[in-house]
Amino acid sequence: MSKLLFNKIKRSLSFGGRVERKYQDINPEDIFLDSTNLPGFDSTMLEGRIERPMGSTTFASVKVVLCIIVLIMMGKLWSLSILDGPVYAEISDNNRLEQTLVFANRGLITDRNGLELAGNAIKSGENDFPRRLYVPINGLAHVVGYVKYPLVDKAGIYYEKEYRAKDGVERAYDAELKGKSGKKLVETDVLGAVTSESVIDKPEDGETITLSIDARVNEVLYNAIKSLALDNGFVGGAAVIMDVNTGELLALTSYPEYDQNALTRGMDQASFNRLLNDKRKVFLNRAVGGLYTPGSIIKPILALGALEENIISPEKEILSTGSITVPNPYDPEKPSIFKDWKAHGWTDMREALAVSSDTYFYSIGGGFGNQKGLGISLIDKYLKQFSVAETTGIELGGEVEGLIPTPEWKAATFGGDIWRLGDTYITAIGQYGTQITPLSAARFIGAVANKGKILKPSLLKGGLAEPIQSTVTFDPEDWRVVHEGMREGVTYGTSVGLNVLYVKAAGKTGTAEVGSGKTYVHSWSVGFFPYENPRYAWAVVMERGMATNTVGATYIMRQLFDWISVNAPEYFKEVALGP
Repeated sequence: MSKLLFNKIKRSLSFGGRVERKYQDINPEDIFLDSTNLPGFDSTMLEGRIERPMGSTTFASVKVVLCIIVLIMMGKLWSLSILDGPVYAEISDNNRLEQTLVFANRGLITDRNGLELAGNAIKSGENDFPRRLYVPINGLAHVVGYVKYPLVDKAGIYYEKEYRAKDGVERAYDAELKGKSGKKLVETDVLGAVTSESVIDKPEDGETITLSIDARVNEVLYNAIKSLALDNGFVGGAAVIMDVNTGELLALTSYPEYDQNALTRGMDQASFNRLLNDKRKVFLNRAVGGLYTPGSIIKPILALGALEENIISPEKEILSTGSITVPNPYDPEKPSIFKDWKAHGWTDMREALAVSSDTYFYSIGGGFGNQKGLGISLIDKYLKQFSVAETTGIELGGEVEGLIPTPEWKAATFGGDIWRLGDTYITAIGQYGTQITPLSAARFIGAVANKGKILKPSLLKGGLAEPIQSTVTFDPEDWRVVHEGMREGVTYGTSVGLNVLYVKAAGKTGTAEVGSGKTYVHSWSVGFFPYENPRYAWAVVMERGMATNTVGATYIMRQLFDWISVNAPEYFKEVALGP
């Protein structure tokens, strides 16, 4: 401040003069900062700072930036609340409302008497599926089958919404058994606790499937097969019992079998691999998927064919000395010898069936001496008429076709090799390349029993609406001769073990040699009961036992007959055959 101004003010105050002031309590240092005191201004000593006014450009830029920020915020608010509001509202609801599956109860599987074979356990937790449980009765695994449970991811979400049916009736009738799963909404609070549940789509339980199988009969057969296999060195076995009028299967079992409950629950890979690599083929349903050389059980068909073609009368006898010898046109010193399993002497058709004379069937099959034979073409014809090698069409998976050897088959299989008379002989007694399944055997024996109706087997109680697949026509007298021969097989022949007081049965055995050294055999028993008016046909095979065994498939049926006589005698009652 200038000294002139300062002195003037001072004098005014000193002389008591009255001076009017416009500014009150103003620090002189706040008035001017001029060149006089500027050098003494020290900002580092907190004496203040020089303030400069904001420029107009800077102020305008700040306003623009602020306006842009406000506009962005308003746009985002509009987008969240107006444009995408419904979407975010739904997302918000889903954060507290979860849609989950309500698994349907899988349908029950029962036997013909209502015994539950497959059912459901109580759910083990919220939103869990019902656990599948199988009744612990032996011999049912391959028929009933098993399932695998729906799979879930790490977050607990099911990416499979249905059971996976793996085998047996579970797989064959999966569409009927599985039902339809429902849905429900589960509301939770912010802590995840369930506050309410609401079913929005009710589940529909699966249908009950009632099988034609009698679980008791089935188990008796299985246990008998298992016991004989373990005691006498057979690899395995199978048995089938079929209603000869409806095609219903009273029993169908295969040994060995797997544990249904263990496979459904799941097992470690090592245990599963042991099952897969088991030489006994645990997963093979031998009744429908096992192919076996039939041996002599096809002889009733050969007998019917020979009668139909008028190449022999039922009463004509053929001498069985234990073998037949056929000259070798290429080397007379090396004739071909075809052995009989025993020297039977003079036998007619009925006795040849009863004692299973190979010599008799060599003669009517390929011809020998003055006896004309059918020849391979007619043998093939009649075996095909009885659908011996065809699949039956049963509901179960894994069924395979059989084989009837022919000249064409031999040429294709053995590099163009020609068909020889000896091939016809061996085919006539069910050997060589002939292969069939136990189910096919039961079906063709059923056709012998019912006099010509080839039926489609079924596992459903009541059978199929139209079970007859085809028919075979023979003279009634020819049917009678074959029936009588099979009956004599039980009264004194190779099936004499079934000669019991409580039921009359007709049977035929078969012993099929297998292996290069003929040291192993398949043991067969087929037949039907009751004899006068048949209700059921059976086929039992014991797989690959020692040729020296004296106990075979007939023993299995004897145990079943004994059990039925005490526990289910109604199966021995006769019923009249249809027209």
